[in-house]
Parts: sequence; structure tokens; C-alpha cells
Amino acid sequence: MKNLIFLALAAIIFASCGRSLSGDGGELTGVSAPVWGEPSPHGMVLIKRGSFAMGPAEKDSLWGNYQDPKGVSIDAFWIDETEITNAEYRQFVYWVRDSIIRERLYDPAFGGNDLFKIEEDKEGNPIEPPILDWKRPIPTERRANEDELAAMLSVNWTNPITGESKLDPKQMVFRYSIFDATGYALRRNRIDPAERVRNTDITIDPNEIVIISKDTAYVSEDGKIISETITRPLSSIWDFLNTYIVNIYPDETVWVNDFNNAYNEPYMRLYFNHPGYNDYPAVGISWEQANAFCHWRTEFLKKSLDANFKNSIEPYRLPTEAEFEYAARSGKSENAYPWSFNGVTGDKGCFLGNFKPGDGDYTKDGHFIPAKVASFSPNEFGLYDMAGNVAEWTSTAYLESGPEIMSDMNPEYRYNTAKEDPYALKKKVVRGGSWKDVAHNIRSDVRTFEYQNEQRSYIGFRCVRTQVGFSKVKSKK
Repeated sequence: MKNLIFLALAAIIFASCGRSLSGDGGELTGVSAPVWGEPSPHGMVLIKRGSFAMGPAEKDSLWGNYQDPKGVSIDAFWIDETEITNAEYRQFVYWVRDSIIRERLYDPAFGGNDLFKIEEDKEGNPIEPPILDWKRPIPTERRANEDELAAMLSVNWTNPITGESKLDPKQMVFRYSIFDATGYALRRNRIDPAERVRNTDITIDPNEIVIISKDTAYVSEDGKIISETITRPLSSIWDFLNTYIVNIYPDETVWVNDFNNAYNEPYMRLYFNHPGYNDYPAVGISWEQANAFCHWRTEFLKKSLDANFKNSIEPYRLPTEAEFEYAARSGKSENAYPWSFNGVTGDKGCFLGNFKPGDGDYTKDGHFIPAKVASFSPNEFGLYDMAGNVAEWTSTAYLESGPEIMSDMNPEYRYNTAKEDPYALKKKVVRGGSWKDVAHNIRSDVRTFEYQNEQRSYIGFRCVRTQVGFSKVKSKK
């Protein structure tokens, strides 16, 4: 009887999975995966796969650059046309703000309105824990009752001296988790000891203990964010889930802290929040904050997609060092800059990027601090400001040896530092140069670094996303 039930279930399963295999005449014809067209990301350019010589295009003994390029190949990826702007990063900050407000409107200690969370699914089954209802609008201040108004204003901070009220940076905290698929895939990390070694001449110890480390974060009872890296024996797939809690508000004080004995207070007050700077690149963003933005952007996109395909897209992320250099040089090994010659001015003497043209002269290129994105012509790939304006974070951990130790296929070096690691290990590669750099430092083949928790008035970022599918490689003549 059990065999009959199994056969009946098998017939149902096969019948529900597309065409019948019995209709192939006994020939191997293959079974197609579900067809799904990846949407083209808004504001991004597709960089087709290709190869180039990564590293300095020419020897420069004055700056200590030695020509030692490495041939590498890069797969196709999408990349933002411009650096992430204040307006775009503000969307992230306001999303965090609104999520906090909705939580408090639901919280009995504030608004106590159950409608701000979804507690049951469409079938009436309870959702544990309840999730925020983003379709329910936050009431305006004029229509909010006293409790609702208190919940809405609780995210603000008022300067007790000046009386100025603004969004409280300390409350703008974003929590997210990332599954370390690479760590999980490594053979040495297999949960079953018998799968860790393929050599059949070696006797496997079934009691072998594998020690793993994972990042975790939580809020203590006194409200402090505790981030730590824990080490423990491997026990399950959950050991590869890393959790982070990041304060995502830009550091507006970088305009004062980056420049001693300078009057930059107006930028500190206005640059991120004034509408006149909407289309300027976001700065004061650490590498850690940029990664949090990439994760939020991924989840924000997924919520708009069909549930069957939301996990089919590749996540937004920071570009690898190699991807940034390839995109900046328009895929051409001979290009030292995003343009096709080694000068920094065009035929008519106009500057091709925003940098520091002269000694103490920030204005010669027509700008003083970062320029509005896309103020200069794009490179051959259609990308703006790949040299100058603001330098940009990459995902790559910084080592002096750089590309030499990386693979020649999608080169990348990653090292996720523990909180206890020496600070020197927390360097990340920064590329592109900025508005405060001289011409040499905005070259596409020049690499530098910054510490992952540091925030600067001259460092921003843009996102990339690996293309799903395949594109033809153009033959080189």
C-alpha cells in the first residue's frame, strides 16, 4: 500500500513540473530552469565582461609607481552611473527613520496602534513576530494625536543651547544579517567531517572539531550597540550568518575634522541636508555604512519583485578593486585615466575632472568642494566621475602586494576583521581620487586605502551588481 501511495505522489510531482519526461523519446534533451528576465537596474550601466592589464600603466619613479601590470579577466556587472548622492543616501536614512517611527506608533508605550504592524497573513495565520505595514502612512503632524506626535518627534534631537531641532543621528541604526556563502562553501567547513577531504587514502576523524568565527551584534540593556566576533566550534549552517548593527547617519563633522584651522562650519550644517546639495555625492560615509546601504538597497528592491524571483537577483555590493579599475579605464590597459590620454584637460583646455589643479587652488577646475555628480563628461563606458570628485570605497581589503596575490579571474582579496584585530588590518582599498587630490592621485591605476570605520569629506561610494546571465565576449583585433 505504501508503495502505491509513493508511486501516485511521484506521478503528481512529475506531472506538475513542466513537460513530461516520457515525451522525449528516450533522448537526453535537458530540462530548462524557470525563465526570468532580470530587470535593468535604475541608474546603472552594464559593463560587459572583458580583460585588461591591472596596475600602473607606466613607470613613475617620482611617485614610486613601478610598471608591473597583471592580466586579469572580469565578469559582467552593473555599476552606478554616478556616485551615490545625498538625495539617494537620504532615502536610506529616512527609511530607517520611518521604520523607527512605525515601531513606536505600534508600541503601547508610544502610539499603541496595532494597525502599524501586520499580525496575520492572508489566510489568517499569525505572523511571528509581526512585521511593519509600510502601506500604512505615518500621520501628518496636524492630524496626529498627542501620543502619535510624541512617537514621531522622538526621533529628533534638540540642541539645548541653540534650540535647533534635527534628526537624531544616534538613533539612526540599521540592523542586518548576511549569510557567508563563501565560508559555507569551503570544503574545510563542511558540517559532515567525511565531506572535508576527498583523498581516500586519508582516514577521516569523525570527531574532528572545526573552529569558526562569526560576527554578531546586539543592543545591551542600557541601549549600547555591542558588536563582536565570536569563535566557536562549527555546529550548523547558522554559524555562517553574520549580524551587524550600524549607525548609518553620515558624519557631518568631517568638514571640520578633516581640515585644521579652516572655516568649514557651513558645510557641516548644510551639505547633507540642504536641498541645494541633493545631487552632490554623499560623504562622511564609512566603509561599514556603505555596506549597510548596499544591503538595504538589495532588500528594498526585493520587496518590489515577485516572491518567486526575489532571490534570483544578485545583491548590490561595493565594487571590487579590480572592477572599479576596469570600469574607470573603460576596459583599456593603456588608459591611465578614465579618458584616452594622460593629460587632465581636453582639447580646449577644460578640465576633465574635479581635483586640485594647483598649489592651494581648488577652484581652477570650476569647483571648490565636491561637484554635483555628472558635472563632467562620462568615460567610454558612460560612467561619470570615475576620477576625482570623491574617492570611492571598494570591497577589497588593502595589502601592499595588492593584485599580485589575487586570482587573475575576478580578482579580489577579502578579510573581514574582528573587533579585536589590530587596526592596521582594517584598511580597505579606496580608488579614484577626490576633489582635494592632485592630478596624479586621481589616476585610475593608483590605489590607496582608508580604515573601514573612518569617515571623510572626500570619500563616497557607488554600488555594483553582478549581471545574471551571460553576454558575448567581443573578439579583440
